[in-house]
Amino acid sequence: MGLFDLFKKHETSSESKQGGVQWSSLSSEEDLDKLIDKSSEKPQCIFKNSTSCGISSMVLRSLEAQYDLKPEQADFYLLHIQHNRPLSNQIAQRFNIRHESPQLLIIKNGQVVRNASHGAITEVSIAKYL
Repeated sequence: MGLFDLFKKHETSSESKQGGVQWSSLSSEEDLDKLIDKSSEKPQCIFKNSTSCGISSMVLRSLEAQYDLKPEQADFYLLHIQHNRPLSNQIAQRFNIRHESPQLLIIKNGQVVRNASHGAITEVSIAKYL
């Protein structure tokens, strides 16, 4: 991987596969409500990504390379904060967690059971929350 690959933007389509993670786009309050409802069935993970931040891109790539979970184990949502900062702020308010970017939130039974930001994201074992 070249130096400039770190700064490539991820797709903003509704679903994309990066590494071993199947990402769904999180782009509306309705999407958030559905995600919270589904969290009673299986963990829901939100990654707040800044498409203009090299650190965010590096952490996202590391997350994708590090975790080899099957789609039935958890759902993964990608929120591009440049495209939807109001939704990012709403997530922060709803869960009473300060907005940061990059940021990972793991939600089970309607509650955030783990959150991390920046380099601490790579230390999170998502499998622990399955």
